Amino acid sequence: MSFSFWPKSRTARRRLMVVLAAAPVLALAVGLSLYGLRDSISLFYTPAQAQEANVPAGRAVQLGGLVTAGSVVKHPDGRVEFTVADQMASAKVVYQGDLPDLFREGQGIVATGSFDEQGVFVAKQVLAKHDERYMPREVAKAIKEQGEWRGDGAPPADPKAYGKPSE
Repeated sequence: MSFSFWPKSRTARRRLMVVLAAAPVLALAVGLSLYGLRDSISLFYTPAQAQEANVPAGRAVQLGGLVTAGSVVKHPDGRVEFTVADQMASAKVVYQGDLPDLFREGQGIVATGSFDEQGVFVAKQVLAKHDERYMPREVAKAIKEQGEWRGDGAPPADPKAYGKPSE
């Protein structure tokens, strides 16, 4: 008695041959698609996660966290510098342009951009929260994982860590 991989039915063998012939073509198509999308995929990091992942300079990512109180510096040329922090780390952010009306110190933001060679996050877009209860989902999840959650307007465990939210 011999064991054969091939089915005994001629129709089943033909179908199996078609599947075996199509599988490498499909795998190649999926691989090329993922390779083509690699630059357009933007991963989300908190400052601590970005430091841990050692995000390479120039890689497009989203950086989220709370704007540190007293860190916002507006320059006459329209450039704005501020610090985004989570429980464990902070990152300096530079943004050229107008900030959203809801941008405030002590509140959650998500910035899209990349880190430069000095580790400064150069933002192309800054998104701020919509109302006092809203926090970007990624920021809320990351902060919950770090044990700092102030949902429903509860004060932070350490209000000095991020500064008092502006009123």
